[in-house]
Parts: sequence; structure tokens; C-alpha cells
Amino acid sequence: MAISSTLRPRWLPEKNFPSYAYLPGRQPHPVRDPAGHSYHSEAIQIAEEASLDSDMFLWGIDLFNHGYYWEAHEAWEGLWQVADRGAPLRILFKGLILLSAAGVKIREGKHAAAVRHAGRAAALLRRLMNAPDRAFECALGMSLTVLAEQAEAAARIPAALQATALGQPQAVFDFILGSRSGGMPIRSQKRNSHS
Repeated sequence: MAISSTLRPRWLPEKNFPSYAYLPGRQPHPVRDPAGHSYHSEAIQIAEEASLDSDMFLWGIDLFNHGYYWEAHEAWEGLWQVADRGAPLRILFKGLILLSAAGVKIREGKHAAAVRHAGRAAALLRRLMNAPDRAFECALGMSLTVLAEQAEAAARIPAALQATALGQPQAVFDFILGSRSGGMPIRSQKRNSHS
């Protein structure tokens, strides 16, 4: 059972979500079509640096958690492009990109493609499990092992999708990236602890 999008915390609440959650072939392409929600912007926003504390990473988490999977993929791809080749951070971003692609395929009802993307995401996440640095776990709000297992489970067990209006986002995963048990994003917890 997926967690309602309205109950999911926000990392960047000041930033407005796109006017629709893109599903290929069902809405105007966000960047290439004049009716797209991000027309006149770059297809992929390239980050200045790859960072787990960057607004682009956090924006990707917001988009992902609230069911904007294609858009999350785009946010994280900009980080993936500037991360050092072969670096653990680049592998993490690729895993998140593939997990977002699985979300799109789940929403499209393309089970085989969702399983393939989720499996590739899980394999990449498992490559990072022995990393001595806990930065990934802190940024994601869960261990890489748990995230890999969640990715595979989501693809194995088709989500019980509700009928939604065309373009309405829908969260298909039972987990929330970036938050701990209190439901508040880690970055916000840090800010509030200094208040």
C-alpha cells in the first residue's frame, strides 16, 4: 500500500511542483513540446557540482517522493553528469535515476520494464553497501540494503494504482527517501535543532 503523497515531507517546500507528472505519450513532453511544463528550459539541468546536500539532489527527492518520477530522473541526471566517473556518488545517482525510471514504468503499467529498471537500480545500490562513509544512508534516510530491497519489492508486487486524473502525480513506492522516523526531512531536523 503506497503512502499518500500528501503525508510525505518536503525538502524544498518553497519550490512549486510541475503542473503535471509526465508519463510518455500521455502528456506533452515537458521540455520539447511548447505545452510542456518546462518548455524553454534546458532538457537536463546540469549541476555545478555533484552533492548530496545540493538543492538539485533535494529537489529530486521531493519529486520522487511525490510521484514525479520522470522529473526526479531529470534532476538526478544533472548531478550524475558532473559526478566523477566511477565514483560512488555517480553510482548512487545512476541507481536513483533507474529507480525513478521504474516508477514511470509502474505508473505506465509496464511490469517487465519496471522489474528491469528496479533490478538494475538495486544492483547498483548493492555495489555501494560496503562504503565506509554513511553519507548515503543519511541523505537517503535508509540503508542502501533496505533501499535495494524496497526497489525490488516494488517491482515484484505491482502497485495498487488508483485512478487519477491525467497528469496527476501518484506515489507508487511504500518508502520515503530522505526522512527519518519523525517524518521530517533530515536537513530540516538539522535546521530546527539549531533554533
